[in-house]
Amino acid sequence: MMAGMNPSSASDVRMRGFSHRHSVAEALAWLDGQLQALPPERVPLLSAAGRVLAAEVRSTVNVPRFARSMMDGFALVARDTAGASASQRKLLEIIGESLPGRGFAGQCQPGQAVRIMTGAPLPVGADAVLPIEKTNVEGTRLWACEEIPPQKHVGRVGEDIAEGALVLPAGRRLRPQDLGVLSSIGVGEVAVVRSPRVRIVVTGNELLPAGSMPHDYCIADANGPLLAALAERDGGVAIQQGIVPDNREAIAAALHEDADVVLVSGGSSVGQEDHAPTLLARDGLLAIHGIAMRPSSPTGLGKLGSRLVFLLPGNPVACLCAYDFFAGRAIRALGGCDREWPYTRVRLPLTQPLVSQVGRLDYARVMIHEQRVEPLAIAGGSSLSSTTRADGFVVIPAESEGYAAGTDVDVWLY
Repeated sequence: MMAGMNPSSASDVRMRGFSHRHSVAEALAWLDGQLQALPPERVPLLSAAGRVLAAEVRSTVNVPRFARSMMDGFALVARDTAGASASQRKLLEIIGESLPGRGFAGQCQPGQAVRIMTGAPLPVGADAVLPIEKTNVEGTRLWACEEIPPQKHVGRVGEDIAEGALVLPAGRRLRPQDLGVLSSIGVGEVAVVRSPRVRIVVTGNELLPAGSMPHDYCIADANGPLLAALAERDGGVAIQQGIVPDNREAIAAALHEDADVVLVSGGSSVGQEDHAPTLLARDGLLAIHGIAMRPSSPTGLGKLGSRLVFLLPGNPVACLCAYDFFAGRAIRALGGCDREWPYTRVRLPLTQPLVSQVGRLDYARVMIHEQRVEPLAIAGGSSLSSTTRADGFVVIPAESEGYAAGTDVDVWLY
């Protein structure tokens, strides 16, 4: 069902197959029309790593706020060292010391020096720092053994960050060093884009909780841990409540839970037990259902109130593929991040052909060996181990029949 169709008129498509499959481009066009960053919230600086700034940050102070020494040595008047060398030393008087957090209270006059540590404030009157290894000291007498110019080994006021300067732009995903800079200018709380809440709805009466030992005809849930890790990687807050039974009431209740994004794993196709599409069409909007791609053709996209809902295949590789193409893009965009794939891309030659069918996009897992690309699989949506053996994937666009051996292809690295 396309956007704009009245949900109440949606027919039950189960067990009748897909009458039409949308192109990946059509699905992405609909999805991108729904995406904008969530409202901002303020968080403590120590909780802000990986979050996206909702507004630019400008400094209200100079860093450093005072002239400071960049070396251990002696603060002095630079012209007092004119002509100094190891064979022609210049004599000065040591009158005190300047330490980090506790500067020298007096003034440094010509002919005088103040012992100083790295990071300590430069005394009034001094304009340079002579490193300790370029001196000889006897009691309060200092011999300068090297000539230095003014401002040598001195960190100037505002040298790192000037008052009023743009420190970080809006939209930046905060790195650890960014937190250090923000702390240095006295920022203890920052405005960041709110992280999207991602409800993961894993359905299937045959499923056991993640990490359980399979037995009889039951299998352990693989998609729950997979999707939670992907959502967290992309800046979302994953919400899981265990396996949801394959019945309409339980799935409907899960769809309506408080979240920004709902990921339904399983029950998304057109089988008798696939309730999610008809429930979404009944209660909200099933905008896309069935996409011309392999291995994720049963994927569906829609909305329920303000929630974006993604119907992902139950087969693990198909689930991963659909997440990569659609759900991950949405989670990143809602959280203020770049919506494109967070994967490095390399271009290398194929060892053997990759064959596809015109009219359908293919997601092919590949290995890289000796800088050449070895295909693993295109089909086989349930073969999750193929993704652990794979170094990445190649996308064969819908208009292509594939690539011949020796062709250079783009590989997106896991």
